[in-house]
Amino acid sequence: MKQKIFKLQGKVQHYAWGGFEYIPQLLAFNNAQNKPCAEYWLGAHPSASSLLQTEDGQQSWYEQIQQQPIEYLGEKVYEQFGELPYLLKVLDVREMLSIQVHPTKEEAQKGFEREEAAGIPINAPYRNYKDKNHKPEVMIALGEFWLLHGFKKEEELQNILNSIPEFNFLSKVFAEDGYYGLYKMVMEMSQEEADELLLPLIKREITLCVNKHQPGYWVSKLYNGRVPAGNVDKGIFSIYFFNIVELKQGEAIFQGAGVPHAYLEGQNVELMANSDNVLRGGLTPKHVDVPELLKHIVFEGIEPHILAGEEVGHERQFTFPVPDFGISTLQLETGREYVAKSQSPEIYLVMQGEVIWEHVSCKRGEAFVVLPGTEVTIRGVENAVVYKAIVPVS
Repeated sequence: MKQKIFKLQGKVQHYAWGGFEYIPQLLAFNNAQNKPCAEYWLGAHPSASSLLQTEDGQQSWYEQIQQQPIEYLGEKVYEQFGELPYLLKVLDVREMLSIQVHPTKEEAQKGFEREEAAGIPINAPYRNYKDKNHKPEVMIALGEFWLLHGFKKEEELQNILNSIPEFNFLSKVFAEDGYYGLYKMVMEMSQEEADELLLPLIKREITLCVNKHQPGYWVSKLYNGRVPAGNVDKGIFSIYFFNIVELKQGEAIFQGAGVPHAYLEGQNVELMANSDNVLRGGLTPKHVDVPELLKHIVFEGIEPHILAGEEVGHERQFTFPVPDFGISTLQLETGREYVAKSQSPEIYLVMQGEVIWEHVSCKRGEAFVVLPGTEVTIRGVENAVVYKAIVPVS
């Protein structure tokens, strides 16, 4: 193969929770139909592969990998994963996403094979496992970003249960049966019981809460400031039980298997393992399988670990306890050069300014791929900020 560096065109996903302006402005297209633009995918996912701009025109990156895996992945990545193991995204979260937990790789394989043996169609809305892979993920905030992440520490959660009248009876449950017993009780509660418990709380929170650090703000946002007639989402319990985390621009957080989480508001760059395995816990009309959910959650209080990255030359590198991916940010002032030799398939996404490589310009919202074993020189134009996704094979 002569060509080793390709411009990359991703795929916009129009999920209902997405914003209307951020991604269209980033990618410089007119959203005349006012569609919600939730995610911009960059990768080789079979359902929405990015397109490589080759000398023969645009080609599906997924299909090129199927045809020439060693050339596009490198021997190490091909031997270990057999595919591009990561998916890079830009997210614009206007409305809250569902509470999610992801299984370990071992449990994902068991669950997938179990559902295959049961004859559950891969696209069935009640199917939990779409593939055999785990789905660890990291996100880096592009501005102020809010999310739920893991259970509150024991003392803080006990204070919540004691201070909210509707939750007082749960204080004894938590004291005696811990996180598992508490969460199991509220998630297995009948809809009638949940409505009776939560409707008065929602009514009170809607009239009182304006602070994003408090659960009531997100309860009010979930229902657009109106008290529902009933059928209350049990995910509201998790808004009170989980840590509410605020990230500033450039800060990151990693979410491994078993950590319950939900994105609440803002824009981010997200990098994840190439999987669709999601077990939901509420804040969604989609399928919630409570018994399966309870098998995979890490039932312990945690202190959210906000990552700042480590400065290495022009890069701020983030590392994680998984082999699937790594990410760094590059700050390239006008005229400053970055020279590197790729060890894996690498995606460069320009989020600010402009860069030039081999006389090819790449502006804000544009991306390119560098194949393994390729030396690349990138020069900054207009104080560029670039996100670089890799497989940490070395």
